[in-house]
Amino acid sequence: MSIDIAPGARILCRDAEWLVKSVSCSSDGDQVIEAVGVSEFLRGRRVQFLKEIEEKTGDLQVLKAEKTELVNDDSSGYVRSLLFIEANFKQTVPEDGRIYLGQQAAMDTLNYQLYPACKALQMPRQRLLIADAVGLGKTLECGILVSELIYRGKGRRILVVATKSMMVQFQKEFWQRFTIPLVRLDSVEIQRVRSRLPGNHNPFHYYDRAIISIDTLKQDREYRSYLEQAYWDILIIDEAHNVARRGKGQSASQRAKLAERLATRSDTLILLSATPHDGRPESFASLMNMLDPTAIANESNYTKEDIRDLYVRRFKKDVLQDLKQNIPERRVEAVEAIASPAEERVFQKLHDLKLTRIDRQRQGNQLFKTTLLKAMLSSPAACLETVKNRIQRLKKQDISDQADLAELKDLATALEQIQVEDFSKYQHLLKLIQKDFSWRGKDTTDRLVIFTGRLETQKFLKTQLPKDLGLSVDAIACLEGGMADVDQVRIVDEFGQESAKVRVLIATEVAAEGLNLHYLSHKLIHFDIPWSLMTLQQRNGRIDRYGQTRQPEIRYLLTRSTVERMDEVERIIQVLLAKDEQAIKNIGDPSVFMGVFDPEAEEAITAQVIESGVTAEEFSQQLDQNAQGGEEDDIFRWFETAGTFTPEETTASEPQTETGTLLSLFASPFDFTVAALKSSTVPIPNLNINETERFIELQLPEELKPRYERLPREIRPDEKSLLSLTDNPEEIMTAMIEARRQDARWPVKQYLWELHPIVEWLTDRCLFYFGRHQAPVIQLSTGMKSQEAIFVCFGSFPNRRGSPVLNRWVSVIFNNGKFQGVEPFAKTLERTQLGQNSIPNPGTVELEDLLGLRSKAINQARTYLQQARTTFDSQLTAQLNEQKQRLERLRGYHFEQLELRFEEDTRAETIKQQQRQRARSGIEKIFKDYEDWVNLSMTTEPEPYIKLITVLRS
Repeated sequence: MSIDIAPGARILCRDAEWLVKSVSCSSDGDQVIEAVGVSEFLRGRRVQFLKEIEEKTGDLQVLKAEKTELVNDDSSGYVRSLLFIEANFKQTVPEDGRIYLGQQAAMDTLNYQLYPACKALQMPRQRLLIADAVGLGKTLECGILVSELIYRGKGRRILVVATKSMMVQFQKEFWQRFTIPLVRLDSVEIQRVRSRLPGNHNPFHYYDRAIISIDTLKQDREYRSYLEQAYWDILIIDEAHNVARRGKGQSASQRAKLAERLATRSDTLILLSATPHDGRPESFASLMNMLDPTAIANESNYTKEDIRDLYVRRFKKDVLQDLKQNIPERRVEAVEAIASPAEERVFQKLHDLKLTRIDRQRQGNQLFKTTLLKAMLSSPAACLETVKNRIQRLKKQDISDQADLAELKDLATALEQIQVEDFSKYQHLLKLIQKDFSWRGKDTTDRLVIFTGRLETQKFLKTQLPKDLGLSVDAIACLEGGMADVDQVRIVDEFGQESAKVRVLIATEVAAEGLNLHYLSHKLIHFDIPWSLMTLQQRNGRIDRYGQTRQPEIRYLLTRSTVERMDEVERIIQVLLAKDEQAIKNIGDPSVFMGVFDPEAEEAITAQVIESGVTAEEFSQQLDQNAQGGEEDDIFRWFETAGTFTPEETTASEPQTETGTLLSLFASPFDFTVAALKSSTVPIPNLNINETERFIELQLPEELKPRYERLPREIRPDEKSLLSLTDNPEEIMTAMIEARRQDARWPVKQYLWELHPIVEWLTDRCLFYFGRHQAPVIQLSTGMKSQEAIFVCFGSFPNRRGSPVLNRWVSVIFNNGKFQGVEPFAKTLERTQLGQNSIPNPGTVELEDLLGLRSKAINQARTYLQQARTTFDSQLTAQLNEQKQRLERLRGYHFEQLELRFEEDTRAETIKQQQRQRARSGIEKIFKDYEDWVNLSMTTEPEPYIKLITVLRS
């Protein structure tokens, strides 16, 4: 007979006692028991048992509540009993969709940021795309959800997949605000782990919570194989549009294939992207299929209803009520430079350029002449590089027609004649920085971000700016995609450090996604302007984002020419700038103006407009028409408004963001930590507790050091340093700012809340305050009748996957040895004020008359719990039936679409039959796997796990 085991249970296994921390399913369906040693020589040691194997050997026993030994607690004020009860409270998993923890993180939490977690917690399976617009705080929304999942016992193993430049930023946000430690597996750390582990060991079993670059995985086949053999409780993919299947008719990229395999290796999947689709239904469907492979039957034709539960999408305009007090409104200006005579000669030559052979044989989306113009609008250096590269190619081709070559050589000569003083846009850049901004580079908190799309322009600025601004070479940093991951991370980190020498960051588009550049900067300059609204939005979001405290100052540099068509190009670009502002204020997503939802495709449209001779006014009208009506077959028009949420208005499908509190005997985790540290039998070196200022300092005790060994090195104090803890979120956020002023890249102070490793360690310690299968007896006078005894029990029903889904704390009440009734323990706490006032402890309490009541109390608790299960299961059964009906309906639709595809297939019938059978088997497997998960997750075990926690007597 299979034994029911739930988190919090005490088990005997292999001649030792263990506390069950979690029960999960392995990849082959067996239950994995994670436990912590209770026995003296194993205390604190974490192990995993395979339930099936231990049951077969007969070496697994759950300690029965009826046999619990009642013991006296001789601690002053029963502090050990109170800590023991509190530690058991912390094992209780919330069973509803309310937010219990996330709203307490070290951040100025806004109401809209709670909604993704609330939505996900209402789902049977937490698999969600958070697609909020640039700058709204998707990483923080993700952290809130992950905190809730960890609190529910669903986040022991976490993997974050991010871009190289985002790794440290994501790692810091998760640790500093949520104390979720992610080990950064960059190229250096990967080699370190490999050198420490035997060759046949999976390094992803070494760290439970890690962050890694998808490009690192993509390039390392062996490491990728290890990753795909591991299983995770939570998988997070940041900038998820990078792993979508993009490009019509193209096979899946390495990134997409890797992400699709990873998606099957985790129960929870969270995708983050501000630009989640490229206008192609197949591309977006690839992300939706990672979340739920049953949702979409036809990747080319699906509706909002098919996927509405799988994503959250809001824009700045949707959450203005929350934002207006937290993000200052940005100020945007276009700075126009009048082309110098030397530049005008180039513009005239570009206008007159005739590249007959080159543009006749073009393979890209735009004429080479347009490519040259775009390069010139970046810088003469970028244009000259482009010209010289093409000249070299033409020489290698040894073409007979030399006309194009002569044209390009003439253009190169004109470009070489443009000196720095002739480069009008650069001269206006200097004027903007020195006069308009009055910027001298002295203020360490006032740094500049300059964006350019061209590497040659970046090189020019890197060389020239130190001379003209009187800055040291170290004051200018460059960020571009070809850099190694450790170099990208270092530069981003230094730009946010007040003590670092860098004052100006010159970045290409690699910095346009996700990076927080707003800590020490509120000034952003577009040295050249992308021909894509999506790229504009991404660039501006680096400083115009949640957490910015100063007014964002954004400037666009333009070059005006007397050559009419060349000047018209800049007016066309100004149309893009106007539409970007219009989108921010009124529309939301600027990509609706062009309707292609892909930066490269937007650039191609702009190039086509320029090449076709369309005027700026005509272009503006065309964009407005797109935004107002859109194409009839634009399947994503619904996507831009679906899933929006405001505090005043929600739909029936959007749950309210309700918060809740769990049972506790202590006012806060800080108070619990103080009490636990003061009563600890483990020596705590250099312990300093300041309860007035709510501050704790200590040196890591020996018992805690092993837990810290597998946490990120950045958060581990060295042998001489103290661990500094506070539960004041504002103080933590101040410490984050202070760390940027100093050399320390990570704040010294750490946020003391439920998820901090110290709290987790002390919780485990407090669970061991009493011996094997013991419950303390507390004598009370407040709120209790004469001769009253209350047996406090915790009861839990796990689902068939081993996760607790129904938890109850109950009080079984006796008076004069006679059963009086059962009440929720919360009610008992209310009338006895347990933990609220000091309790005199006489040292010993009469226990003999209580022993005969143990079995009666457990039986009464079991009856109460079974009744609660009956009510709970009726609700769960309705949800289960709803899920089964949904799956049956979707299965039929999948098969229907399959047959339609094969009806149009003109191949031989034998080939079609083989392909059809293979496809049918694939569909059956998808639905069988999902149905198994639903049945296991939404069906409770028949018998509760019951633990006698304590007995209160008068």
